[in-house]
Amino acid sequence: MSFQFDNVNLFDYDIYPKVIPAGKEAAVTIRPLGAREQFHPGQSYQVVVKAISGGKPEYFPVASEFREYQALCGPDGALRFDCILTREQQYFVDVYYVNHRGQNAQERFSVYCVEGELAGRYPFIGDLHTHSCRSDGNQKPETVCANYRRWGYDFIALTDHRRYYPSLHAMRAISALPTEMTVLPGEEVHLPKAFGQFIDPHIINIGGEYSVNAMIARDDVPDASLEPSERSLFGACPPVMDQAQYEEAILKTMEGLDIPEGLDRVPAAGVKWAYDEIRRAGGLAIWPHPTWVHDVFHNPDLMQDFMVDNKVFDAFEVLGGENYFEQNGYQTVRYYEDRARGHNYPVVGSTDSHSSNPNNRNGLICSTIIFAPACERKALMDAVKGYYSVAVDTISKEFRLVGEMRLVRYGCFLLKNYFPIHDEAVAEEGRLLKQYFTGTEEEKADALSALAAMSGRVRKLLKKYFAF
Repeated sequence: MSFQFDNVNLFDYDIYPKVIPAGKEAAVTIRPLGAREQFHPGQSYQVVVKAISGGKPEYFPVASEFREYQALCGPDGALRFDCILTREQQYFVDVYYVNHRGQNAQERFSVYCVEGELAGRYPFIGDLHTHSCRSDGNQKPETVCANYRRWGYDFIALTDHRRYYPSLHAMRAISALPTEMTVLPGEEVHLPKAFGQFIDPHIINIGGEYSVNAMIARDDVPDASLEPSERSLFGACPPVMDQAQYEEAILKTMEGLDIPEGLDRVPAAGVKWAYDEIRRAGGLAIWPHPTWVHDVFHNPDLMQDFMVDNKVFDAFEVLGGENYFEQNGYQTVRYYEDRARGHNYPVVGSTDSHSSNPNNRNGLICSTIIFAPACERKALMDAVKGYYSVAVDTISKEFRLVGEMRLVRYGCFLLKNYFPIHDEAVAEEGRLLKQYFTGTEEEKADALSALAAMSGRVRKLLKKYFAF
């Protein structure tokens, strides 16, 4: 990912753990990584730990949190000290010393304190809306996954238009290799006409155990004729509906539905039926890009109000794959205004990428950080539904985050202090995955051997940097 690096010490020193539960004593290590040797074995150094949100102690002596420690430099040139953090926030760790010129100097590092249920939830970054060449994307499903692993993604969902099976192909390809990347089943649902009327709003099914697209017999994409193993995660699918049965399901959904005056009833009921079906499939129902300018807004304002007021979806794609303000800007304002009106819902950010190559201007502009116990399908979906996600905007170098303040602050710390290290650790894994999928037999064998040798890198990072 393309993050700003205002943490000048990130690659010269290693501080760990970086994330510490409140009230738990942690043994903190600061180790030089090839920087000038500032610390000398056997010497003791003053360390001051400051809470970022408490204010300066000289201005706010009661509110501030400001503690001093002595850190001993070991034979390896690393400083070590024990500390206890008390409140959920970022803490600066300032080390004072005399530099090689005999001048008083200071180095600054950062750690983070988490409270309650966040201790035990790890940050995973990825994308829940991408496309492959099985619909209108440019690369094969497994290549999309490999490329995004190279850019630092922990998880990805293939959501090809009208097709579920490409995500299954990607899952099977990736899961057969020694990699920690998680591929989620997914699809972008496009409903056929009902009663002669278009039902155009796009719908994202993440992690559902079967395809909603394939539930309806249709001529444009014959997925309903596929074997159950190609349209379901575990080989079990609902019966395929004909047009009459499909329209009957929409009429049944329409009964008792609060559809505002002026909004077309068939599209509203059709979309509600599809989102309900995603939930029946055990999936995460995501509402994507309502203010995408597709000639005009993809969803009219009345449709957007209907979606929110009736809690039609599980999560809102508040940041999507365009770089003009009308999409992400308007959607972000909508999210915060809805919260002010008492409508809260989880948010995600996605690229809606149609090319995973670095020359795609929009290929890396949005992502989602999910805080989950593990990087696997159900844990990730449950975490989003439980409001443990933030959307990340990387349209420009200066990233932006959208979500609840608690997670936005935590995510900001991680983007500056953890994910750059994480991304370096997984970049080669992504390159090797692509080499395996596209290379000669000799290159495949070399890639497989190297992947096996580096397996478990992220697991080791989590153990090192998160003290729970």
